Amino acid sequence: MCLAIPGRVLDLHDGGGLFAGGRVDFGGVVREVSLICTPEVAVGDWVLVHAGLAIAVIDPAVAERTLAELARLGGEGA
Repeated sequence: MCLAIPGRVLDLHDGGGLFAGGRVDFGGVVREVSLICTPEVAVGDWVLVHAGLAIAVIDPAVAERTLAELARLGGEGA
């Protein structure tokens, strides 16, 4: 099974070609992410990230609902 997590883009850098990337905030955890598959992304956008690769720019409301559901699911077994 694969899982992609929503995160908010904090900044962008263009490493040229395959090295386009940026820092993405996942609820306080910030990671460097490849943005090669989302060339339209802008700072503040929400992206869906799988294995360090942003695979889609998503609607902020969808991102918030997804994070709320993940939090809910994580709290049930704890």
